[in-house]
Amino acid sequence: MNAIKGLYSGGRWSPGVGSAEVRNPYTDEVVGTVVRASREQAVEAVRGLGAVRPELTAHDRSEILAATAALLHRERDDVASTISQESGLAIRDAGREVDRATTQLRYCAEEATRITGEAIRTDITSARQRRLAITTREPIGVVCAVTPFNRPLNQVVTKVAPAIAANNRVVVKPSEKTPLSAIRFVDALLRSGLPPEMIALVCGDPGDLMDALIHSGHIDMLTFTGSTAVGRLLAASAGMIRQTYELGDSGALVVMADADLPAAVAAATAGAFTTSGQSCRGVKRIIAHEDIADEFAGKLAAAASELVVGDPADPATDIGTLIDQTAADEVADRVARAVAAGAQVLCGARRAGAQYWPTVLDHVPRDADLVRLETFGPTAPVIRVEDFDDAVAVVNDTRYGLQAGIFTNSLDHARRAAELFDVGAVIVNGGPQFESPNIPFGGMKDSGIGREGARYAIEEMTRIKTFVI
Repeated sequence: MNAIKGLYSGGRWSPGVGSAEVRNPYTDEVVGTVVRASREQAVEAVRGLGAVRPELTAHDRSEILAATAALLHRERDDVASTISQESGLAIRDAGREVDRATTQLRYCAEEATRITGEAIRTDITSARQRRLAITTREPIGVVCAVTPFNRPLNQVVTKVAPAIAANNRVVVKPSEKTPLSAIRFVDALLRSGLPPEMIALVCGDPGDLMDALIHSGHIDMLTFTGSTAVGRLLAASAGMIRQTYELGDSGALVVMADADLPAAVAAATAGAFTTSGQSCRGVKRIIAHEDIADEFAGKLAAAASELVVGDPADPATDIGTLIDQTAADEVADRVARAVAAGAQVLCGARRAGAQYWPTVLDHVPRDADLVRLETFGPTAPVIRVEDFDDAVAVVNDTRYGLQAGIFTNSLDHARRAAELFDVGAVIVNGGPQFESPNIPFGGMKDSGIGREGARYAIEEMTRIKTFVI
């Protein structure tokens, strides 16, 4: 793989102002070279999008998205290989990501045909105006989609597919660490019939390009997934354009004394360690009732110890690498500081290059950075609590609030969790990693603004116009 792309503007792949190598985090080999765009080229790309008025029907858009899903499904193994090589994710995780992306595309294809308005009578006041107001949803315009490294394909699809379903034009700014999957997706859209003038892609320095795009005067909406720190900076400078942010989380999994422990261990294992722990909605904290904490932590450590850490390209590998050695160093540092503060390592806590072994810790202090901040790595820190109210306090004692899970057989605890957890979604007898393309996804507090999920993203990416007759 060594495709020289990275700037798609004006309906064609164009030369930029330089190039950047993309390296495999496991082997450090160059797996691709991408063209870097200048600030001026980024502005020119969105200026071109702003001049376009798409004439695709809802049926046209649905067919394009469905065709793209079919193409990615046919090329699943090759696409998964691209994801794995540039991100270091285990090939089995990469395959699941392609499957999620195709599901998203199919569902957005259906939603493209369901965008409707309503009719409203206005004779409800003493003025008795016998008029009829008809509302329609129009595309918001040019959507700027900024995506992170941890889901190199699916995060792009999550933003671009609903934007196209709503008949918007889109400029994609993928992570500079994992641009190859985004390039491949744009190419797939074009091969599936998307008019070339409806999409642009720019790779390069994120600071320069984002500043240029936001202040270009040609962006109608910014949709960003990434860190809270970067999200705050973008929000401070984006002004009056529509904005949605999906930011960090310290995803909590609560395990009560009456929980189904085998099911809770399975959910914790998947949520903490899948994609090397680099998931915004993954398990970042496990809040266990003290009556079952010993048994739960022991079973979780046993499950984690069975996971295979190795070559991401090997189908037998469960855990590949983190995105780079710096990320692995940060996880190792937070684990070491938690241990110094009293946490006990039950398994893992081992690093080699960009790899970090699945790590289970017990008796983790509630104020440790390992659990207070979003730790992007394969760690499962267990915090012990006395009762349900104590668990609620720990869940909410964070600046984040994306998703949380609770394992319990108590209907009262489940109901109260739904009411009291300050998060965007509460999953009963499941982990915070739960996802489905037809439900809203988004957080509270510093975890973001707005909602994703096909229909809900389309609502964010459209504006209501009213016609009175």
